[in-house]
Amino acid sequence: MLTVDNLGSVELVDLENRIYAWFADNAPQYDVVASSPSLMFAHIGETNMASMLSTLPITLVLISALLIFALRSLRLGLISLVPNIAPAVLGFGLWALISGEINLGLSVVVTLTLGIVVDDAVHFLSKYQRARKEGQNAEQAVRYAFHTVGRALWITTVVLVAGFSVLAMSSFRLNADMGQLSAIVIFIALVVDFLFLPTLLMRFDKAAYVEQTKTKTPETQAKKNITASL
Repeated sequence: MLTVDNLGSVELVDLENRIYAWFADNAPQYDVVASSPSLMFAHIGETNMASMLSTLPITLVLISALLIFALRSLRLGLISLVPNIAPAVLGFGLWALISGEINLGLSVVVTLTLGIVVDDAVHFLSKYQRARKEGQNAEQAVRYAFHTVGRALWITTVVLVAGFSVLAMSSFRLNADMGQLSAIVIFIALVVDFLFLPTLLMRFDKAAYVEQTKTKTPETQAKKNITASL
């Protein structure tokens, strides 16, 4: 009898492969088939995780393309990649420090939370762009976005984190892990939207505003008015 500690999907599949390799080398006359609910979920989780990693770049490219089209701005579409990618990356990095185990429940977290993360970024960017079109500079536009949608974003985040935290208390390990990591990712998304996204906007969108204001000097505007009157 072989007794092991609680293993994640990767470790469990690796143990299965090592068992098959041992029997192939030492007892080739036996046909060995490993089976258990844990092993079944481990294989499903590995398959889902591989599928998620292969399709996630395509999903992010499509989302960015749609944002570029909707916002009519290549710059804002590219900037939106940061608040869309960072929460999942930071969330899984933090999970590696907390647990380090990947299972079936965690394989759906990115897909589950991506819509929420993108929704927050879209609301912030749309209000920011609206203020920019009204002639406000980058800092003023960020303040306008905070004033109009900031409260809605953090209230929504609190409600969602509370809901997933309830799921995190489930006695079923897969549901508990999914709820815990989902709450972490959604909370990180709010931090990114409130701290990093405004910084990126004021850093990379400020230059464009300066160029526009330089071209609209009083002399230039006066010449345009004279030309228009003629």
